[in-house]
Parts: sequence; structure tokens; C-alpha cells
Amino acid sequence: MTFSPSTSLDGAGYRHELYPYSGSDEFVAGALGFIQEALEGDEAVVVAVPQEKASLLRAEISENDTVRYVDTSRVARHPGRLIAAWQEWIKEHVSEGRPVRGIGESPWDQVRSTAEAEELRYHEWLLNRAFAQGPAWWLLCPYDVARDEAALTRMARCHPQIRRDGRTVPCEDYDARAPYAFAALTDPCDPFDEFLYTSGDLPALREKIAACAGQHGLSGRRLRELHLAATEVATNSIRHGGGQGVLRTWGEDGRLVCEFRDAGYLEDPLAGRRMPTASQVGGRGLWLVHQLCDLVEIRSTPDKGTTIRLHTELPG
Repeated sequence: MTFSPSTSLDGAGYRHELYPYSGSDEFVAGALGFIQEALEGDEAVVVAVPQEKASLLRAEISENDTVRYVDTSRVARHPGRLIAAWQEWIKEHVSEGRPVRGIGESPWDQVRSTAEAEELRYHEWLLNRAFAQGPAWWLLCPYDVARDEAALTRMARCHPQIRRDGRTVPCEDYDARAPYAFAALTDPCDPFDEFLYTSGDLPALREKIAACAGQHGLSGRRLRELHLAATEVATNSIRHGGGQGVLRTWGEDGRLVCEFRDAGYLEDPLAGRRMPTASQVGGRGLWLVHQLCDLVEIRSTPDKGTTIRLHTELPG
């Protein structure tokens, strides 16, 4: 399963750099060096890292008009929300005409499933598309090499540059023309329920989801949010996916999973990841889905159609 990059990804306005490190001392040294370079160049810096990492950096450089530490707790483990968050975090500095740098690290030590890790990596790859035509800025992505070399290689394929020994060099593993190669979706966990839906079946579809949710203890506000997200996805199946789709539901890794399959093709991999504008017509459904669910997986090709999985954390 692949999404191909556009032909405009070679622009020099956005720099996206991987920083492999080992241990907190090396993290602090590299991040502080990056911040110091920015300060010497009169550039603003946005730091979006886990709280324990932010505390280490704050002890050396406190927040001021130039260096801003942002709270990532709301979006850190929601890959579909991160691009819009970065757009918001850097908007103020860009509007002032200042060069901007960012430091962004996902909470990899808190990842609870292979699906979540895959979506975080995919987010890193999508950043190159999202900002290819946007404002000029520079993002450093620290990554702890203690995890495993295979994972580091996969991360390197998402970053055009890599920082080693305080120097930035082209990343040999990155290919701007190569599509993103997804890991295959896992099989549904047994037992799972399946329901074929078409026009007029949305109430029955919501009942199917409610029944599965009840078996796993999901109710109240979170169930209502899932119903709303599921209605958006199923409606898109009916309108753009051949008039019908297949719903599957099951429990997995402490989450309720709702999978939707149809014959449609979602051409834009950034759909739903950028904040809709006030004047925008359409395109708000997938944005809403990303805000309502804890994880969203989307796989779409012209020959195999579209599969969307909505993950909602279960209570307890």
C-alpha cells in the first residue's frame, strides 16, 4: 500500500531533519546546540517534546519571546492532529516575518501498538508534503537510537536531512520520489462483527457499533463521538465509494476498532490532517473524524479501494 509524493517536494523552504541520539545527555546537547544556532541567527524556536524532555531544556534555556515551549499532551499521541498543531504553533512567528525553527519529538516510549507507531512514522513522512508549499522553517526531530536500528532506518526514510556530530548532511535513506510503503494492516481480532451498509442503513450501522461498544464497556460521550465519526466515514462510502461499504467492529489493545471498506479512492493523503479554512467548501468530514477518534488509519489505492479504521480507547 503506497501514497506517492507530489513532484513539488524538492523545494528548499522547509527543512526536515532527523537527529539520532542516545540518552538524555546527548538529547540535551543536540537540542541546545540547535536552539543556540537559532538564537545566534535571530530565529524563533518552537519546542514540542514530551514533558520530561522539555523540563531538561527549560533548565538550560527558559521560555521567552524567542523560545516557546508548547504543550503537546493534547496531540502527541494523535498523529492525525499533529500537522494542524504545527501549523498553529509556528503561525505567530511566521506572521511576524521571523525565521522559525522547531524541535519535535513524539512520545515513542508511550506507544502502545504497532498501528500507532506506524501512523506516527507516516506523520513524519507527510510533513514533507504538508509544508512543501508553505512557509520556510526548519524542524529537528530527535529520535532515540536505543529503540532499534530497523526503526531508525524507517524514520530516516521520512527525513531529507540528518544531523550527526553537530552537522547537517543529506539523509541517504530518504528518496523524495519514493512512495510511502505502509506496513500491512493487521487482521481483525476474532471475534469481529461484519455489516454491509448502503443508503438508508446509517441508523442500523450505529446500532451495530453501539452493540459492540456495549460489549466492551464503551458508552456516554465517547460512544456519541464514535457514532458521529462513523457516520461521516460511512456517508462518504455511500456518496463516493460506490454506494455501499462494509463495517467490521472488534476490540484490540484496549481499543474499540471500527473498520470501513469501500470501492472509492481517496487521492489526497493529507485529507483531514490540515485545519479547514473558514471559506473552505467540503473536506471537513475527515478533519472531524481525526478530532473525535484516538487513532485513524487510512489506506487507499485506485485498484483496492479505501479502508479506514477508527480506534477509540476503552475505559479502564
